[in-house]
Amino acid sequence: MKKEFVQFRCSVYEKKLLKVKARKSGLSLSEYCRRAAFDDRIVERMTEEQIEAYKLLVKYQRNFKLITNMFRKRNPRLAEETAQLANEIRQHLLNFKK
Repeated sequence: MKKEFVQFRCSVYEKKLLKVKARKSGLSLSEYCRRAAFDDRIVERMTEEQIEAYKLLVKYQRNFKLITNMFRKRNPRLAEETAQLANEIRQHLLNFKK
């Protein structure tokens, strides 16, 4: 149970910035400051636009994998290029999780 109170001074700009970062991460200002002070991981929540981009990348990555499988026997070089593109998209998807 949390019952102790801690205060610190900051500028108006710093306070606004802390509030914005807390809101973007889905945390209260207190929880955001606590996590920042203890070097806990703070993850910013994705916007609707970012979620849509992520879904689109997932779809593209899957489609390029399917294309790679189709071309594997007929055109190995094209299959290699599409596999590379699918892997690049996969790397971008993994960056979303950081």
